[in-house]
Amino acid sequence: MRTLIKNVTVVNEGKTFESDVLIENDLISKIESHISTDADQIIDGSGKFLLPGVIDDQVHFREPGLTHKGDIESESRSAIAGGITSFIDQPNTVPNAVTQELLADKYEIGANKAYANYGFMMGGTNDNLEELLKTNPRNVPGIKLFLGSSTGNMLVDNPETLENIFSNTKMLIAVHCEDEATIRANTQKYIDQYGDDIPVKFHHLIRSEEACYKSSSKAIELAQKTGARLHVFHLSTAKETALFRNDIPLKDKKITAEVCVHHLTFTNEDYETKGNFIKWNPAVKTQKDKDGLWEALLDGRIDVIATDHAPHTLQEKQNVYTKCPSGGPLAQHSLVVMLENFKNGKISLEKIVEKMSHNPAILFRIEKRGFIREGYKADLVLVDLNENWTVAKENILYKCGWSPLEGMNFHSKVTHTFVNGNLVYDNGKIADEKFGERLLFEVEE
Repeated sequence: MRTLIKNVTVVNEGKTFESDVLIENDLISKIESHISTDADQIIDGSGKFLLPGVIDDQVHFREPGLTHKGDIESESRSAIAGGITSFIDQPNTVPNAVTQELLADKYEIGANKAYANYGFMMGGTNDNLEELLKTNPRNVPGIKLFLGSSTGNMLVDNPETLENIFSNTKMLIAVHCEDEATIRANTQKYIDQYGDDIPVKFHHLIRSEEACYKSSSKAIELAQKTGARLHVFHLSTAKETALFRNDIPLKDKKITAEVCVHHLTFTNEDYETKGNFIKWNPAVKTQKDKDGLWEALLDGRIDVIATDHAPHTLQEKQNVYTKCPSGGPLAQHSLVVMLENFKNGKISLEKIVEKMSHNPAILFRIEKRGFIREGYKADLVLVDLNENWTVAKENILYKCGWSPLEGMNFHSKVTHTFVNGNLVYDNGKIADEKFGERLLFEVEE
């Protein structure tokens, strides 16, 4: 199968240039200014931009066990419509993916149901070190630890266990950092005042800056002590950004950080209008925090932009504060949100590609993906930077059927997505066949 993309503007590795791109089977075979060859399909890319497919390093696609909220098929479908060609799913499903058998079960589901390329994190607990150490770094992206409890309570809070995990694995350890004792004390304070129906505007004071900083600084200290590779998921405070460095290349960093689209988009002021729909853990915080996250993203202290895509049903989101789960769906819209920030002059296209495609590939050492290079997998996304549209119920693909961005206007659109050389999304039409492959990771000798 040969596909030729003509006259397109390529954004890759810090450069933007006009080119043709030839895809043969699952690989990018040629990137040249004028390619003339027979092709099974020719796509005119005039006026459009070609980016490497987005790699989302943190999603919760809810399968197995929570499939009333979302499943691998529905959520990966929404992902390819948003230009995400690879995802890394988290272990807090039901059952939690904390044994090799349960992890293998998830991979089997992925093989049958994923529209995009997939990786599944192995989950750590207070007592599964032996299982963790059996994890194969060639085909599993890393180990996930919840240092604060969130959906699917997998809290790891035993200091000895943590030190053991950090000391004994060479794999990347990804962490959710919020200090449990701080959150519990804060929650109790508000329950004493309001009962279960705490106004959601206090969420960022309950899951506070202090809770985040205490936990992430402790995790970093442990990583420095043990030499572990640590990736801190979803930073939400300006204060935490000071814990990370930008004076060495990403490939040499042992301690890295991610920010999610919602922490770059909303502030605590938005609880007023969005309520529980923007209730996330860690919480959306203040304008000062949002500004600090942007600054750290642009200066290289934050390495990756992800979604933490975590759907819940509308019904669940309408519960009172203490019974309302945290999280929301974002995979279909993360790239267009960032392109909107490009349109507003906050970030360059090259920087978006670096943080959403190149850097996840470098950080997780993903084999042959994340770049537009000859010989690399043809995971690509075409975008039109001059198409206006509005997020509305009828164009939302998440199984949960809602989005915190409903009613928002965007001025860019994903028009085509390729996964392993296959056109899987074409102007609103999704291919029937699934072409997602298991992600592979380069292992240091």
